[in-house]
Amino acid sequence: MKYNTTDLINYRIARAKETIEEAKSAILENHFHLAGNRIYYAIFYYVSALSLKNNYSTSKHKQLLGWFNKNYIHTGKIDIEFGRTYYKAYQNRQTGDYDDMVYFEKEDVIKHFNDMLLFTSEIDKLL
Repeated sequence: MKYNTTDLINYRIARAKETIEEAKSAILENHFHLAGNRIYYAIFYYVSALSLKNNYSTSKHKQLLGWFNKNYIHTGKIDIEFGRTYYKAYQNRQTGDYDDMVYFEKEDVIKHFNDMLLFTSEIDKLL
């Protein structure tokens, strides 16, 4: 089924906001792997919405990260620190979801959560 681009962008933003709340709840409940996953997906949904606004779409996480870096970080449209936030969230999600014997510290997860909030706020301005 084809969707109207504006509706799909709005849907992904809504998913991102819901996912931010899920990350917050996971932190409060000391579910740090889950929080890391949700932090990444909040960023992913926002960047996915941004890519749609720019007529780009992919289901591949690394391709979306590459597109974002090429079009927003390397061009200076967004501070390089936001590129680091996105990449760190991606790495944490990969590690937390696929590697064994991985433990995340509460302080680190809270920092990543706060970085994600800054990131999503910045992307929101572009949408």
